[in-house]
Amino acid sequence: MRWDNLFDDIEGQLEHELDADDVELRAERERLRLARLSLRERLTSLAAGEGDDRHHSAPEGDGRRQPNALTLQLTSGATIRVRPATFGRDWFSGELLEEARRPRHCVVPLAAIAGILVSTADAARSLADEPARGRAPSLSDRIGIAFVLRDLCRRRAGVELQTAAGSFHGTIDRVAREHLDLAVHEPGSPRRAASVTQVRIVPIEQITLVRV
Repeated sequence: MRWDNLFDDIEGQLEHELDADDVELRAERERLRLARLSLRERLTSLAAGEGDDRHHSAPEGDGRRQPNALTLQLTSGATIRVRPATFGRDWFSGELLEEARRPRHCVVPLAAIAGILVSTADAARSLADEPARGRAPSLSDRIGIAFVLRDLCRRRAGVELQTAAGSFHGTIDRVAREHLDLAVHEPGSPRRAASVTQVRIVPIEQITLVRV
C-alpha cells in the first residue's frame, strides 16, 4: 500500500467518525430541547404559526394576522374550537367559535386540556425550534389563572364555570388560594342577595372553562 493511500484512508475514517459524532451531538441536543418543551409553548406555536386554519386566520383590517383557531378536548369531555387571544402562565383567553350562544369569550386553564386535535403537519410545526421562545417573558406570561379569576371577582362579572360536575352561572364572590366561591344565580341577571340560589365552593383545579 502506498503511503499517500494509507493517509487518505486514515483521513477518510477520521472524517467519517467526526461526522458521526456531530450527528449524534445534534441528535442529543434535539432530544434535550424536546424534553424541555412545554404544552404552553406548543399551543402558542400552533396559534401563531402558518397552520391549516387559513380561512379563520385571514388578516384583519389593520393587516395583522389573526391567531389560528385550536380544537381542544377538555377533561370534562367537551370539545371546543377557540381562537386564542392572550396566553398566561397556566391559562389562555380567547373566543369560542362555531357556536351561536353567548358569551363566546372564555378562559381555558391549561390543566383542563385533555388533548389538542391537529394535523400531522401542524404537530410537526409545533415542535420547531422558534427564536421567539428565547425572548424575555412578558407580563401576561407570569400571570396565573387565580389572578384572572380575582380580576373577574373584582369586576363583579357574570360568568359560567364549566366543571366535570356540570356548568354553573353566577358571580365570583371571592377567590382563595386554590378555590373560589361562586354565587349561583340566573344567567344575565345581576348578583343580588335575593337572586342567589346557593354559594358553590369550587376548587380551581376542577374548572375546565370559564365563559365571560
